[in-house]
Amino acid sequence: QLRVVESGGGLVRHGESLTLSCTVSGITSEKFAVGWFRQSPGKERQDIACISVIDGATFYRAAFKDRFIISAAGRTIYLQMSDLKPDDTAHYSCAADIMGVSSLQSMCIYPLFTSWGQGIQVTVSS
Repeated sequence: QLRVVESGGGLVRHGESLTLSCTVSGITSEKFAVGWFRQSPGKERQDIACISVIDGATFYRAAFKDRFIISAAGRTIYLQMSDLKPDDTAHYSCAADIMGVSSLQSMCIYPLFTSWGQGIQVTVSS
């Protein structure tokens, strides 16, 4: 059974950096993708970035290209966030799913992922 666990959230100050981790277990195939998403109170969930674990290919939504970096080391996927702003305050979630024939870009949409972690809170103070 595929399991996803996030870690690394917390309270940071405006302008600081933070790295979130997502560990995936319970999957035998290497051909899977992991995505990071976030949701702020009163707002829709946003897609941030996705990574194909088998080859390291990445895809970013435009709003996150400049300050967020997604990377993988084995089955741990990281989201490095820099120059954080109060607007980045949100509940961040990681999700994983097997890659089929679709491109990473077309797969990087939160409704398409089926295995989710509990999520973690990131709060950026002004």
